[in-house]
Amino acid sequence: MSESPQKYIYYSIAASVITMILKTWAWYLTDSVGLLSDALETLVNLSAALFALATLTKALKPADDNHAYGHGKAEYFSSGAEGMLILIAAVGIVYASVERFMSPEVPQNLGAGLGIALLSSVVNFATAKIMLKGAAVHDSITLEADAKHLLTDVWTSIGLVAGLGVMLFTPPSWAFIDPAIAMIMGGNIVFTGFSLIKKSFSGLMDNALPHEELLVIDTAIRTCGGEDILYHGLRTRKAGSHRFIDFHLLLPGDSTITDSHHLCTEIENCIKSDLKNCHVTIHVEPKEDVASYDCEETGGLCGSMVRLKASFGDKD
Repeated sequence: MSESPQKYIYYSIAASVITMILKTWAWYLTDSVGLLSDALETLVNLSAALFALATLTKALKPADDNHAYGHGKAEYFSSGAEGMLILIAAVGIVYASVERFMSPEVPQNLGAGLGIALLSSVVNFATAKIMLKGAAVHDSITLEADAKHLLTDVWTSIGLVAGLGVMLFTPPSWAFIDPAIAMIMGGNIVFTGFSLIKKSFSGLMDNALPHEELLVIDTAIRTCGGEDILYHGLRTRKAGSHRFIDFHLLLPGDSTITDSHHLCTEIENCIKSDLKNCHVTIHVEPKEDVASYDCEETGGLCGSMVRLKASFGDKD
């Protein structure tokens, strides 16, 4: 792949700098606590993008003696840290909102401030769409997390503009709208932060690949090995964009090492053609030996279990 996923992070950094300047300007003109909360979230965007650049650079390093499986898990630290930064920003927003509730003030120059806020949303929206395409191409949780964070910023900014826009037509007694909107934004930001932390935790805990990908693996094994092929002990995990797959393949005991090797290679290539960045390990066992049928002991799913869950739905 010729292009580097890091270039998308540079887009995010540039967008964060531009929008931070715009939103700080909007807050300075209006003295709106709602626009202040929007500016604070942009500061978090910039911090998260810089951290994402560092972790993505680390994740792209090849395997070495101390990291035989590569450095892909570094990406999960990025999304987790971004979630924590979002929560910190939410605390600041809530604090500022409570203070403004205690001492209500009518924002000044609201029309100009809202126009600037909308302009910054256009910048974030365009950047997020570009980054989501990059995340799909590179299968990167870091790019996905950063893009979704920017999109969250877009929707909260639009909601902010819509809410504060009402104040252009209301009396000064409605000044409470400003901190109320800021509180709502803070709650939405908290939700986004916890979502990113949860996804990061799942990756660090070596969650199995999603069920639809398990079906792809099962289909690939049966396409290359034959519908009657027997396998079990399927175990999967993901580190960054890299998928790790291993299972036990049951073959006739009189199969030669060469024939077994060729079949395993063919199955590996079949899986890799359907799923990106796969590392497949196959353990061959004689199907006549009772000791070979140890699915529960090795963990993971038997081939029949994969198809059974597809028929009746995943209840987990």
